[in-house]
Amino acid sequence: MKEEQKIVKEVLEDFAKRSEERKSFETQWLMNMNFYLGNQYCDIGYGGNLEDLDKQFYWQEREIFNHIAPIVDIRVAKLAKIKPKTTVLPSSNDERDVFTAKVSKKIIDSISNKLELSKKIDEAMQWSEICGTSFFKITWDSKIGQVVATEDDGTVVRSGEVDVTVCSPFEIYPDSSTSTDIEACQSIIHARAMDADKINSLYGLDVKGQDLSVFSLDSTTVGFGGLGYSSAAPKVCQGIKKNSALVIERYQKANDENPNGRLTIVVGDKLFYDGENPFAVGKDDERAFPFVRLVSLGQVSSFWGTSVVDRLIPIQRAYNAVKNRKHEFINRLTMGILKVEDGSIDIDNLEEDGLCPGKVLVYRQGSTSPEYLSTENLSSSFADEEDKLLEEFNNVSGLSEVLDNQNLTANISGVALEVMVEQSELRLNNSANNIKQSVKNISQMILKLYKQFAILPRLAKIVGDNGDIELFYFNSSDISSDDIALETQNELGESLAQRRQMVFDLINAGLLDDKENGMSNKMKVKALEVLGFGIWENAQDTSELHIKKAENENLKILDGKKVKAIEIDDHELHIDRHVSYMLGGDYEKEYAQNPQIEEMFLQHIREHKAFLKQ
Repeated sequence: MKEEQKIVKEVLEDFAKRSEERKSFETQWLMNMNFYLGNQYCDIGYGGNLEDLDKQFYWQEREIFNHIAPIVDIRVAKLAKIKPKTTVLPSSNDERDVFTAKVSKKIIDSISNKLELSKKIDEAMQWSEICGTSFFKITWDSKIGQVVATEDDGTVVRSGEVDVTVCSPFEIYPDSSTSTDIEACQSIIHARAMDADKINSLYGLDVKGQDLSVFSLDSTTVGFGGLGYSSAAPKVCQGIKKNSALVIERYQKANDENPNGRLTIVVGDKLFYDGENPFAVGKDDERAFPFVRLVSLGQVSSFWGTSVVDRLIPIQRAYNAVKNRKHEFINRLTMGILKVEDGSIDIDNLEEDGLCPGKVLVYRQGSTSPEYLSTENLSSSFADEEDKLLEEFNNVSGLSEVLDNQNLTANISGVALEVMVEQSELRLNNSANNIKQSVKNISQMILKLYKQFAILPRLAKIVGDNGDIELFYFNSSDISSDDIALETQNELGESLAQRRQMVFDLINAGLLDDKENGMSNKMKVKALEVLGFGIWENAQDTSELHIKKAENENLKILDGKKVKAIEIDDHELHIDRHVSYMLGGDYEKEYAQNPQIEEMFLQHIREHKAFLKQ
């Protein structure tokens, strides 16, 4: 018991130390979120805390003209076009490895669809675009999945599934903020506030709930608006979460003392788990951190990425100042400034009612009548500065208004315009590449976890973009490679209309036709899929079905089952698949253990050749 209390104390002290070291980054994230939501009159005070700024005068214009939110929304919308497609490279050219690589790709596609991975990528992208950094946590949850058994006490045993969750930067605490990436860290803490009742159901611990300080969304009216009116804006501030406890998971890197790493889970003030890291998601199946980092823009020698919001905040403040000073000047022009002799009129009445239309202004006989002070006209400097700041918004954010400039687009060639649009998208390439790399790392971890835990066969389903459904079984032995590659495609500068036009150009040029028979049925199906009409041809191509049938026959013969050729087989294609398998290295290994399979393969190939002679 004393040893457990010592571990709990050490973890809590470590967490408190990391929280203090990360405070400056956390305050910057809070300010970014406030500026995005519209609370733009705040700043970091001397104590490192976020403070609201009050009006200096009651008449001061402090309206908010939020350009940061639409810029972030546009960036997220453009980056959301990126739907990276992964492929699994076989570990060798053997037929068996090629087959398992195809199965591995199907596993990734199935799990991505089942977990709605695209939505989670969009959520993480929103965090990274505002705060600069977000995280994916990829773990194995043994409490979900298909039911495989029921114990005597009624406990249901499930097959388990991969679980991918999005973690905000507020939940992750590295051992050092100067680490360049996750692999450079020696330990990482994942901490979050959780309801005490949920802790009881998940961890089986009776933890006493308490009030925890968390970030929440509120509304504030601190000095917003202008003369005579006020407005409200959303605000991210400290809130209280009742009946909760802190769940801390500390992952430590493998070392001589802990060759499989170490995971310590502290729930409230109790130790739930202290042992080796259960997730072999590192290189060569080593135990590693189950996290993938996504940054919007990287920083040199920093674990935390930077956001475009960081760079836009000074411009946004200047823009608000220019617009509000402009409106204050217009107020002076429209309302005027009266010059009144002391004691000539009722000052209180004048200040309360002003000079409304039809007002009778009575002043003391013999005194000077009130008159307006002369003011200059609105200077053009306001408009010039406003236009410069709007242009600076676009330059700093990486967005361009090339297509919005009608004079430009009307007097420029199509090729030149396309080059300009492509150059305008280059500013987003770093963020786009970070997203692709994150998807690649997530796919690798998914395969590693299934290879580690998916011992029993399980059923998976793939739903294609055109509604076609494929069911298949797999287990850990079907995963022989986790070498993930991304299919090269530039989604940022390529629209659906451009892809369709490219297909039509290829068809017109005859590049998709066979030399003798023109375009094959298989190529027609692929072309229709790219054009978005693949559902019209949802029947699978006959050649693909024959290939799958031949590969299944190879596996059956390896298991010692006798397989007969039938009339409907595409005999030339079947012979090609059987012969290619017999020439591979996997066949040699199987033959060394069971020489009888050679005669079974040859007999089956003879049956196909006999049908060809007929």
